[in-house]
Amino acid sequence: MISKKALIFGVNGQDGHYLNQLLCQNGLEVIGISRHSGNVLGDVSDFDFVLKIVESTKPAYIFHLAATSTTNHKALFENHSSISTGTLNILEAVRLKSPYTKIFLAGSAMQFKNEGIPINENTQFESSSSYSAERIYSTYLARYYRQKFGLSIYIGFLFNHDSPLRGDNHINQLIVKTAVNIANGSSEKLIIGDFSVQKEFNYAGDIVSGIWKLVIQDDLFEVVIGSGTAHTIKTWIEYCFNKLGLNWIDHIEIDSRYVSEYKILISDPQKLKSIGWNPIKDIYQVADSMVEFALEKSIK
Repeated sequence: MISKKALIFGVNGQDGHYLNQLLCQNGLEVIGISRHSGNVLGDVSDFDFVLKIVESTKPAYIFHLAATSTTNHKALFENHSSISTGTLNILEAVRLKSPYTKIFLAGSAMQFKNEGIPINENTQFESSSSYSAERIYSTYLARYYRQKFGLSIYIGFLFNHDSPLRGDNHINQLIVKTAVNIANGSSEKLIIGDFSVQKEFNYAGDIVSGIWKLVIQDDLFEVVIGSGTAHTIKTWIEYCFNKLGLNWIDHIEIDSRYVSEYKILISDPQKLKSIGWNPIKDIYQVADSMVEFALEKSIK
């Protein structure tokens, strides 16, 4: 019998936080799983652990968000463990112990061939990094288990999204915190590469609502989740600095060695929008929330 429980692997990340809140609001008992802290300590790459928790909880939903969000090759083994091995462990555990559980797997915009036009579900995959290769492999695992065993497996290919909880290693958060530091008297500079790059500036809460909208229906199983609206990184820098009364041009240094992975990365989210999803916050509202949160935190 399926319970009113949901497992979140990777609950400590930005997306795990917002998803946890949303699921609780919808009456689910959330069991958050992480290697470091959460309701349950455990590793998604440990098959015995995954099998036992799936068997003991018989959850209505499993959300697999665990990963290191970087295309840096140095994260190769960590991402193979969490993305590929973790996906296989979840799928096999559900097949054996809870075949009516719905499974959500996080995919990425970075696993597609990017030719500078909006990316949709029919866009060809391209393994441009070890990270994208792991995402592609997990997608094919999902398709195999869906077709062979009839499991309900959903994949959301997530485009860039941020919030006040975004990690410091991500460029949008780095820009925000550098601007706040300068506003507070620091003489540091923002080191930036190509600020003409265009990408989406989605709100993590909106992306999570798209995930929920996807898994509560049974017609679509793979969708891109993004706004379909791109802005330059320069727009983000200028707005964040201006909000703090700063002229951004006075506080940046260009890293001429930096080579961007793309010139533009943008989604075509028509399929997800066809089932009633639309983002709520735009780039400026996301920036407002992040700058205000970082400023308040810096004063405490």
